[in-house]
Amino acid sequence: MSIFQKLQSHPFPVEAFFKQSVVVTCAVEKSILEKLIPALLTLDTFQNHWGFVAMALVETQKLRPKGFPAFLGNDFTLIGYRIFVRYTNSKGKNLRGLYILKSETDKRKMEFLGNIFTNYQYKTIDIQKTAQSDSILFQSKSGGFQMRFKTTLDSDIGLPTSSPFTDWKEARRFAGPLPFTFSVNNMRKEVVIVEGKREFWQPKPIQILKFSSDYINQLTNSQFRLASGFVVENIPYEWKSGKIERF
Repeated sequence: MSIFQKLQSHPFPVEAFFKQSVVVTCAVEKSILEKLIPALLTLDTFQNHWGFVAMALVETQKLRPKGFPAFLGNDFTLIGYRIFVRYTNSKGKNLRGLYILKSETDKRKMEFLGNIFTNYQYKTIDIQKTAQSDSILFQSKSGGFQMRFKTTLDSDIGLPTSSPFTDWKEARRFAGPLPFTFSVNNMRKEVVIVEGKREFWQPKPIQILKFSSDYINQLTNSQFRLASGFVVENIPYEWKSGKIERF
């Protein structure tokens, strides 16, 4: 393995502060998503029919290697597209997590560093945020998405009408982020497992007013249903260094 390949395995822990993390989860018939994940992984399903792809938009602050002073950190907006999966590790333990499809950011510095130290396929795009009296709109022309949601967190928010879930308790299981993130390299016959660490993680349901994603459309041939939306705010977060398993 080359030095560059070793670097891409998330070689050291990273910490940041999540100012806000918004996750929109889309339900897709499992037969569609099963074609998009490596054979090493299995789809995490609901009712043995639905699989899920999520778009997470995270406003991070002071992102830096763990142990570095906060003033050396950087602020980025990060976008990740992930599929909910399961993986049985070398010890026979079943891990529930997310398979990485691609990642986006608003800063070229994050793209550069992210693609050195991870295999998450970062790309820089334009990201605009518009805050209104009762809602927030995130959108990107180059990223091909719009996400608008209400900022008033009412207790009686209903699920999207297209959701396969019957209540928010069911939806919460697929809110993310899950404990583990997986990236698979078939050429090198290895999987990199990164564990996330956080406290006080209590996602709150949001009412999604508008959501569109060219990428998810292309990924699923437009065969997806809006399933849920959640937000968390003001959370310290840590990614542990990656663990490599060979297969």
